[in-house]
Amino acid sequence: MFTDGLVNLYTGDIQAAVHFYGDLLGLAESFRTPTEGLPEHVEFQVGGFTLGLGSLEAARRVHGVEAEPGRPAVALVLWTDDVDRAYASLAAAGVPGLRPPHDTGNDNRSALVRDPDGTLIEIVSRVST
Repeated sequence: MFTDGLVNLYTGDIQAAVHFYGDLLGLAESFRTPTEGLPEHVEFQVGGFTLGLGSLEAARRVHGVEAEPGRPAVALVLWTDDVDRAYASLAAAGVPGLRPPHDTGNDNRSALVRDPDGTLIEIVSRVST
């Protein structure tokens, strides 16, 4: 059902986080939105692993989530071909839903659930065009 994934860390200071992961650790930036001005989401590649950084403001605006860095503020992101079908399947299995499927911009559609420990899991698919 799932095709790919990444770890997304929410941060209170995205510029400092981008500096740390990009400049200090030397990870290769592979995606940024918006492309001009202060970013709200930046992704880095290292080997076959993708690390995403998201601003607290983006978590609140896009998903309605109050992320709290350091508590920990982690979202496991899993890509699927059909977020609506995946969310319905998980809900039918009793997985607690946090936010049903919704369009998030950048041609993505997401849903949010929690794992048994309360970790935020974001399920994402491309919006059909």
